[in-house]
Amino acid sequence: MKVLILSCNTGEGHNSSAKALKKRMDAMGIRCDIEDTLGLVSDVVSKSVSDIYVYSTKSSLFERAYKMGALFSDLNPSSIKSPVYVSNRLYAKKLYDFIVEGGYDAVVCVHLYPAEALTALKRRAKLDVPVIFVMTDYTCIPFLPETELDKYVIAHEDLIEEYVEKGIPREKIVPVGIPVDEDRFTDRKDKAVARKMACDSFGWEETPAESNWYLIMSGSMGFGNLGGLIDELLSKVGPQDRIMCVCGRNEQLREKLSEGFAEAPQFKAIGYTSEVPVLMDASNVLFTKPGGITSTEAIIKNIPLIHTAPIPGLEDYNARFFHYHNMSYSTTDVAQQAAVAVRLCNDEVYRERMLSAQRRNANPQTCARITEIILKLAGLKN
Repeated sequence: MKVLILSCNTGEGHNSSAKALKKRMDAMGIRCDIEDTLGLVSDVVSKSVSDIYVYSTKSSLFERAYKMGALFSDLNPSSIKSPVYVSNRLYAKKLYDFIVEGGYDAVVCVHLYPAEALTALKRRAKLDVPVIFVMTDYTCIPFLPETELDKYVIAHEDLIEEYVEKGIPREKIVPVGIPVDEDRFTDRKDKAVARKMACDSFGWEETPAESNWYLIMSGSMGFGNLGGLIDELLSKVGPQDRIMCVCGRNEQLREKLSEGFAEAPQFKAIGYTSEVPVLMDASNVLFTKPGGITSTEAIIKNIPLIHTAPIPGLEDYNARFFHYHNMSYSTTDVAQQAAVAVRLCNDEVYRERMLSAQRRNANPQTCARITEIILKLAGLKN
């Protein structure tokens, strides 16, 4: 059994889900490769698309493009294919050759682009291996209904009717969640142990057991009013509390925040770290923009969650879904974000209501269930 996972370097979330699936399949002895779809066409094309994506999220371009895509999907007759389909169809032959020459028994798409290219192959009866699409957000994305694949893995059963209404066949929908590295996020450490580990890793002084720790996940682009949020938290916390902002590989952002809050001993900006699960276990509240992957990791970890300003488009829908299901509190007002965070620390009933909702809606076995679907479609398991 050999599986190909096709991703795309437009945001790290798609790659993160691909890696989580590969980890599960590797553990089961299934050969699995991850490929950047556009990288198979050209490294220059891949980098150009990635750069355009990053630029679009920092301007209003992404929001306008998303709205135009949604309008096209809602109004366009099924007989007319979108520019997204036409452009991705151009490299379908190259993708077909890669799949056949690689001897792959199944293909998983965690991004729309390869799903469009493989749809072109399916329509021409060129490809006879099963193709599964895995959605990494809590909504049906524009243009997805014009694809024709074997199965569509979606984030939650409450989204089924949205997908059906948009045109995805009901019998092809499998609501088993978004794949994340479950081993890292289902393992929960005692808060005191996690705080000791964090202090040892980052050279901090240990804090009293009753102190409150606030974790901010900025994302590599540092989207949102981070400085304003940190200011608001500092005005509300005590000297024994901690505020941590994980800046990932955005060293410029880390340096900017470190310099801007150099006089605040409660605050620390952290660069790239593999210790995010430990920091979650150590913290009382997590702040993050509503990306599908980080939000899913948070509810599997079962940590009080506040969604900050979304990148307009998909993340608006993620924030709405989580807020409606009581799994997070969502607002763009930094004063309100800070106030709710303090309440989550101090109000046990309010906090438990959110954590209970997360436990009801989380799918901690998503990777295993997707693997079962792949094996069944490939005819290797009942």
